[in-house]
Formats: sequence, structure tokens, C-alpha cells
Amino acid sequence: MSSGIALLALAYVLSQFFRAFLAVLSPFLRSDVGAGPEALAFASGLWFFAFAAMQLPVGWALDTLGPRRTAGWLLLVGGGGGSAVFALATLPFHIDIAMVLIGVGCSPVLMASYYIFAREYPPVRFAMLASIMVGVGTTGNLVASYPMAIAAETVGWRAALWGLAVVSAATATGILACVKDPAHPEGQRSGSLKDVLSMPALWLIFPMMIVSYAVVGALRGLWIGPYLADVFSADARSIGWATLGMSVAMIAGTLAYGPLDRIFGTRKWVIFAGSLGTLVATVALVIWTSESFILSAALMCAIGFFGATYAPIMAHGRSFLPPALVGRGITTLNLCSIGGVGLAQFVSGRVYAVSVPAATTAASYQMIFMLFAALLLIGMVIYFFAQDTSG
Repeated sequence: MSSGIALLALAYVLSQFFRAFLAVLSPFLRSDVGAGPEALAFASGLWFFAFAAMQLPVGWALDTLGPRRTAGWLLLVGGGGGSAVFALATLPFHIDIAMVLIGVGCSPVLMASYYIFAREYPPVRFAMLASIMVGVGTTGNLVASYPMAIAAETVGWRAALWGLAVVSAATATGILACVKDPAHPEGQRSGSLKDVLSMPALWLIFPMMIVSYAVVGALRGLWIGPYLADVFSADARSIGWATLGMSVAMIAGTLAYGPLDRIFGTRKWVIFAGSLGTLVATVALVIWTSESFILSAALMCAIGFFGATYAPIMAHGRSFLPPALVGRGITTLNLCSIGGVGLAQFVSGRVYAVSVPAATTAASYQMIFMLFAALLLIGMVIYFFAQDTSG
């Protein structure tokens, strides 16, 4: 692994951290800043929407400016600057601003590495390389779990965010210094977003890309924290352990999916089978919402493991893209994935707000789990008709 790829991997660790750390900080932000579950769901949704909105300009920048400048400058300004704004927050609105900036800063880092993989490695290796990168990056979820809870209790969450601002700026500087842009073949026609959207095979993959990560990302990114706190009176450390378990399951699932397309000779049915496992675990949460802390944490881990289908779905979509459309193609797929989480956070936040007068606290979260199960089922029905490709 080159130093440039290693730094992009570190940047993706930060990206995974920032999309998940609100769950652990929810008790502190509620008391210190006045941000409750609905406000944090909105802030989390803003992160994902800012991230998603950047995917089209990022795709253009990767094809024209290259991954070095695209990832380096955005992470420096957005990641470093947004972390500083978060550390200074005194109102929920300040957290909203910070999350938008951080979302912009994190938006190019994974796609920059995928762009390099697609340009410099054989297509057959893309799924494995993509899974390894996601697996490495998902360690950010680990840091955003129990370790972040301990940091918030010991040095304080503001000091932790200042440290993250420094780490983000240092990583961005390293990317600008070390990442090498792939050579652009002479005479190759640059593709456009219109060319990507004119490919019929992708339209049956887009819905699955939208809903698959929405369930995992929304639960791990936020709802696991307020849910366990409100229904089981879990403290920050207990939430930290639960989020740590879900994060480990996500890493294990990502690495497990990596070679399966080549082992079974199919991408579609590996993804479909894993999504079915996610659906079963989500429905189980609907049925046993308030049964026990241990059962709920275990079901969250199952969702994290089976729902780690991001890299295989990305590889499925990548298999239809010609070289000229790699940059715009993979960022369009990523827009669907990240935008799906943002939409899920906004909608689930409204569902929570509307259902708060329910007979029990658990009933509000039961409605959220039902929403996620329904979205995943719709995506799976559409994806059932998608064209398959082998590993």
C-alpha cells in the first residue's frame, strides 16, 4: 500500500467516525447544547445530504483535477474547519453548520481511493479492494463508540473535537503531499452524468444503493444511542459498548463480503441474500423492541453484519461502467447511498417527533424500525430484477 492510499484510508476512518459519533455524544449534547433526538437526527441528516450533494461535483473534480487536490483541499477546509465549529457549538444550530462542513470535507475521500483502484487495478479486483478499504475505514465506527464515550467523560467532548480538527487537517496535508493522481489516457473522451443515467442496468441498482446503507447508517449513526438510552435507560458507556459491537460486526461483514462474488460467481445474489438477513434482523427489532438490552444490541450487530453490502453493490454498479465514466459513475452510486441515509434520517426524525405521544417510549422507536424495514423491502423487490454480473 502506497503512502497516498494509506492516507486516504485514514481519511476514510475519519469519515466513518464523523457519520457515527453523534450516537455516543447524544447524552452530552442533550444536556450541554440542548440537542435532543429529533435535532440530532436533523444534524446527522444534514451531514449525509451535504456529503451526497457533493458527489456530482466530486465526480467532475476526480475526472478533471484528480483525487489528490479533490480529497486534500476539501478535507482540510471541511473536515478541519467543521470539527472546530463543532467544538465551539453552544446551540443545536451550530451543530447543524458543523455537520454540513464536515460532510463536505469527507465527501471525496472514499471516492478518491475508488477512482485510483478503478484506474490502476484490474476490474476483477475492484470488489476486494473496495471491501478492504471500507473494512479499514469502518474502524472509525470503533473509535466513535466506546473510546469516544470515554473521551467525552474524561477530557470532554469539546477537547475531543479540537483533537479531531487537528487530525483532519494533518491528514489532508498528507494527502496533498503524497497522493499520486492516475494518468489520464490521451484521446479518451470524458463521460458525463447524462451518460451514466442513460445506462438501464444501473436504474435497478440505484434503489438498492439508496436503501441498503440507509438502514445501517441511520441506526449506527444515531438511533442506536437514543433508543438504548430511552428504552433501557442505558448510560453513555453501555451505549458505547453496544455501538462498539455493531461497529465490529460491520467490519466483519464488510470483509466477509469481499471475496464472495468470486467464490459464488454472482454479485446480485450475494447482495440479495445479505439484505434478506438485514431485513429479518430489522423485523425482529420491530417485534422485540423493548424485550431486553442484550437482544436489541445483538440484533443491531446482526444488522451491521448483514447490512455491510455497500462495497459489493458499488462493485456491481462499477462492473457496468466504461473507463470514461468511472469518476462520475461511482460518485453517482455513492450519491444514492449517502443521500439515502440523509433522507432516512430526516424522515425517521419526523416519525419520531410525530409518534412521541405514543403509549410507550418503545412505540416511537418501533415505528422507526418499521420504516427502515419497509424501505429495505421496497429496494429488494426492485433489485430482484437487476442484471447480474460475476466476480
